[in-house]
Amino acid sequence: MAEPAKLVSAILETVPAIPGLVWAFRLHSDGSAEALAIDQPIEFSHDGRLWLHFNLTDARVRPWIAASSLPPLARELLLCNDTFQQLHVIDHCVYGVFSDLVREIDSPTEETAFLRFAMTERLLVSGRHQALCSADATRRVLEGGYRVDNVAHLLEKIVDEVADTLDRMADKLGQEIDDIEERILADDAKPEMRRNLGRLRRTCVRLHRQLTGLRVLFHRLDQKNTDHLSPALRIHAGKLAQRLDGLDHDIVELRERSRLLEEELRFKNEEESNRHLHTLSIVTSLLLPPTLITGIFGMNTKGLPLTDVETGFLWAAVLMASSVGAAYLFMRRTGIFK
Repeated sequence: MAEPAKLVSAILETVPAIPGLVWAFRLHSDGSAEALAIDQPIEFSHDGRLWLHFNLTDARVRPWIAASSLPPLARELLLCNDTFQQLHVIDHCVYGVFSDLVREIDSPTEETAFLRFAMTERLLVSGRHQALCSADATRRVLEGGYRVDNVAHLLEKIVDEVADTLDRMADKLGQEIDDIEERILADDAKPEMRRNLGRLRRTCVRLHRQLTGLRVLFHRLDQKNTDHLSPALRIHAGKLAQRLDGLDHDIVELRERSRLLEEELRFKNEEESNRHLHTLSIVTSLLLPPTLITGIFGMNTKGLPLTDVETGFLWAAVLMASSVGAAYLFMRRTGIFK
């Protein structure tokens, strides 16, 4: 009995590890997931299903995917550089491209990138050029004991994590918009608030664009006849589309709120500018009569009044003050100054 075991071990040692793997999981029949060492050979004939997640920036990945048992169209999509969301169903395989948020070390960013995948009954191959939130979140829940029935369920979980990430992003955007709205209502508007609203609105537009693409994919899949697919490949497209519809509605509402707040902030700024202009025009109007008087007394001509009077300057000052008072009374009576 020891000889066959030694033979299998020797064969596995000669098989190289799969290049470019970020992580790998084996899905057992009870739904549990086992993390596999990526620096060791992976046995495909073993009982259970596999999830292989690749870093597509690694040039060594291309020959492995090109030589894999995936259908040619699925291999081509995994290796191409298409930057639009798509979902295709052929016999015994589902493959496509999803948009997701790029992940930093500890949090998602507002930048989007693409997750490429190909799924057969016993294998899910996914890849990305940048670290993505949904794939990493799915890895963590599998490590935490989350159970999946089949590869289709695993793909649904990845899409759920996309929606969860966008939902958390929407909550964050909503909180920022609420804070700005409170400050606007409290007349505590700052110049940077308009820039912040513009940034929030652009983020909402990008998220809406991403969700629209995902919604269309799953609505189309829900309308297709997928009875020819095995149960392991049937995605609950209607359920996913319904959740994405609700999330997209929330994002659109946030976008409209940010637009309305931008307009309100612009109106408040215009009102403030108008008040300043009104004050400046009143001050200018009050200073026009004394300016006229000083202009008259400043003319270098003969016959100017008060030039030979000892108290001429005082009389000129009285005239200027009187002209300001007269202008003030005139504006009060005509309603210009209240």
